[in-house]
Amino acid sequence: MSVAEQVKEFFTDKIAEKFHIELVEVEYAKKQNGMNLTLYIDKPDGITLNDCESVHRYVDPLLDELNPTGESPYVLNVSSCGLDWKLVTDKDFQRVIGQEIEVSLFAKLNGKKEYVGMLKSFDVNNIILEEDGIEFTLPRNKISKATKYLDF
Repeated sequence: MSVAEQVKEFFTDKIAEKFHIELVEVEYAKKQNGMNLTLYIDKPDGITLNDCESVHRYVDPLLDELNPTGESPYVLNVSSCGLDWKLVTDKDFQRVIGQEIEVSLFAKLNGKKEYVGMLKSFDVNNIILEEDGIEFTLPRNKISKATKYLDF
């Protein structure tokens, strides 16, 4: 089991129970400052800096005990998913049901490659978007990128 998988498996329920925060993803990757272990967290009303600090303080000593890197040094980061988090998994889509999302397709469908609309529903194969009062069924395997819609 990879470092990221071990950490995610160990902490998912613990963080949810203690902080009412979802552990969305764990990334273990080499960055400029060496190996980084990053925990991405989310909750319905958004993540604050205090949330990140609290989770960091909580997981740090437990990671020392878990020792997922086998004594190899790493930098621990706890971060929100950010505004441009890619929607890929069912959990990602579930978090944004009823919200506007932006979808880019690999190739045109109904004459368009870009859609912005409210996510009505989804299943294993498709997402249903409502754009200007019209519902569109977009196959998930045709989506190159889906994110929350950011209107600046």
